[in-house]
Amino acid sequence: MLQNILEQVINGLRSGSIYALIALGYTMVYGIAKMINFAHGDIIMVGAYALYVGLAIFHLPAVGAVLLSIAICTILGVGIERIAYKPLRSAQPLAVLITAIGVSFLLQSLSLLIFGATPIPQASIVGFDGIKIGGISISGITIVTLIVTTICMASLTWFINKTKLGSAMRAVSEDKGAAELMGIDVNKTISLTFAIGSALAAIAGILYVCQYQSLKPTLGAMPGIKAFVAAVLGGIGSVPGAMLGGIILGLIESLSKAYISTELSDAIVFGILVLVLLIKPSGLLGKIRKEKV
Repeated sequence: MLQNILEQVINGLRSGSIYALIALGYTMVYGIAKMINFAHGDIIMVGAYALYVGLAIFHLPAVGAVLLSIAICTILGVGIERIAYKPLRSAQPLAVLITAIGVSFLLQSLSLLIFGATPIPQASIVGFDGIKIGGISISGITIVTLIVTTICMASLTWFINKTKLGSAMRAVSEDKGAAELMGIDVNKTISLTFAIGSALAAIAGILYVCQYQSLKPTLGAMPGIKAFVAAVLGGIGSVPGAMLGGIILGLIESLSKAYISTELSDAIVFGILVLVLLIKPSGLLGKIRKEKV
């Protein structure tokens, strides 16, 4: 019994780490640009397809295909911000939402036209089967996922808190006007935020497709929604909150599937989100900001 629980916890940490990587993109963009990029989930899909193109069409080594995927998603994220979101920074939230949904459908439609609706098998690029510790089996993709996400989260935390660009991001998040008066280029800072979030989404997409080994145009839809739930659960706009929310979400999902019901696991996840927001609307680590008028 204990062994089974530990295995489910490890599986939950693997899924939760991927959700956390995606949630970081949501929470960084909201924290700095004060908008929700609902097309973020489809960047995961683009990253997964870019990996496939690098491996199957260009015959790149695994490292080269991974770098290609990250580069394409980074450029795509910056392009979406410049073309679609930058003109809408002062627009009503509904206009931003409609634009984000439009960008999402555009990316899905393009992938459908290029690759078709039939799922494409994609073998994992992780080259080892895993290890066994005390009767508990840990797959290779689980180990790689945990290591990669830990490195990404630690690097992002260091970047935000210890570098000049990170300080600029924090300043823009607090007050765009004051940041501009201090000589910070707000446009470049927001573009950098989209670039980092999209690069993390590419890494999440690669890990996700290595886990499920199948590609389709709607691949990023459900992970994107769940990652948004994780960001809200942890406190939208809070980087540590996005990490915590993703891990909690993954654990709840894994344990719910194993011990309650596979069909009800998503309902349980969303139900806990509603419960948390009723008790603490700002999320677990979020802060309620009071605005002076």
